[in-house]
Amino acid sequence: MDSAADLQDTASLTLKFEFNPKLGIDNPVLSLAEDHDPSDLRSLERPRFCLLSKEEGRSFGFHLQQELGRARHVVCRVEPGTSAQRQGLREGDRIVAVNNHVVEHEDSEVVIRRIQASGPRVLLTVWAQHVLDVARALQGNDALLCPILGPEVRPRLCHIVKDEGGFGFTVTHERQGSFWLVLTTGGAAERAGVPPGARLLEVNGVSVEKFTHNQLSRKLWQSGAQVTLLVAGPEVEEKCRQLGMPLAAPLAEGWALPTKPRCLHLEKGPQGFGFVLREEKGLDGRLGQFLWEVDPGLPAERAGMQAGDRLVAVAGDSVEGLSHEETVSRIRAQGSCVSLTVVDPEADCFFSMVRLSPLLFLESTEVRGSPQDTGSASLVEMKHPPVEDTDMPPVPVGSRQCFLYPGPGGGYGFRLSCVASGPCLFISQVTLGGSAAQAGLQRGDVILEVNGYPVGGETDLERLKQLAEAEPPLCLKLATRSPQGLEAWTPPGSGKDWALASDLL
Repeated sequence: MDSAADLQDTASLTLKFEFNPKLGIDNPVLSLAEDHDPSDLRSLERPRFCLLSKEEGRSFGFHLQQELGRARHVVCRVEPGTSAQRQGLREGDRIVAVNNHVVEHEDSEVVIRRIQASGPRVLLTVWAQHVLDVARALQGNDALLCPILGPEVRPRLCHIVKDEGGFGFTVTHERQGSFWLVLTTGGAAERAGVPPGARLLEVNGVSVEKFTHNQLSRKLWQSGAQVTLLVAGPEVEEKCRQLGMPLAAPLAEGWALPTKPRCLHLEKGPQGFGFVLREEKGLDGRLGQFLWEVDPGLPAERAGMQAGDRLVAVAGDSVEGLSHEETVSRIRAQGSCVSLTVVDPEADCFFSMVRLSPLLFLESTEVRGSPQDTGSASLVEMKHPPVEDTDMPPVPVGSRQCFLYPGPGGGYGFRLSCVASGPCLFISQVTLGGSAAQAGLQRGDVILEVNGYPVGGETDLERLKQLAEAEPPLCLKLATRSPQGLEAWTPPGSGKDWALASDLL
């Protein structure tokens, strides 16, 4: 099914010819027009909005790259048959906003974290790569190029609990899928934050776009004594209409939600942090990382951790889809002070039902606060710590070996550059928290060998193919060079970004 963005693009196409049944088509070749006509100024007026969703265990279906030396986030590949393709995301699109956050000038790893933290649904604001520069020159106003919704002008996620007067609203409708709420003064809906004249968008995470009035009534009745509605007030609906922006759930503010994620700040004590992390299936059958054996009196309990909590983020970075080993590595990388975002079973079920990430409803997406922000406390020295590999081959003095395993998206989390006047291949970027960062790769490291084969001269391209195609683990022999040294021998504009490890999202 075509997205709203696709329908809008189709409507904005320039008329190529008029068909006269008596005369036929004057020039049939003109009927094969490109999707975007550079001469059509209407296509330069506003960006496209792509609302993507993904099923459990799957990705959104696109690969993201950052141009070397520029804060430009470019879609380099769109997987066929995925949400990204269905919603009109195209190769070469530049992402300028994620949900309600402008990201055009943010680092690549920050953009990736925002997309991952969005959970199963994300709204991307994009421009065709060749169109954005032209639009900026014509409009000269970045606010028009990347519109966002201000405070209090966003859809609301409202949780309503029945009282003696019921839910406190009645429903009016014009046609299938178009419903508005009439509130009872002082009723449950009004107390839950539903604005007057609100349009109803979702019930318990299910869109009402295709509902009949009878189907909606049945859905509300099945909700029992409480229901969670996604709604938009008249001013929000009008603002989104002006911007061409969908009334999307990832834009929502939480109002009177029954539960929220919790941020725990732990400081390691003499007996460790005092908890055990296990990978297991939750109540909904999904694999996750769960916290157990919370020792009384130790830092984890003092910070508010409860047995059965599910871990959703480490230092503000989502761990959804990561393996147990990768999650443990991220926790250990924090050292003696760790920030964890968790949900209890009730919160886990709630956010799973509404199909939104709990990280969207933190007061701040940056949870790298100091221990005094919420609670101080102290990964258990894991009861079964990883065993060091003692059979690794010797590494010559002045170099080191790193073994890398791909992340959940299949990438290793680093990029290569090539400079003719210096070392042939070096690490130009390392994604924070990625496989490469966990293995110890650093910006400026020079690659000497790939899987035991030396790199240099005419063999570089062959080694690059090995980087992309080799079975894990990937073994790199590296020589360290400081970032300052990197700048010294990298002439401006001479680096070429091979970007083998584009991030699948």
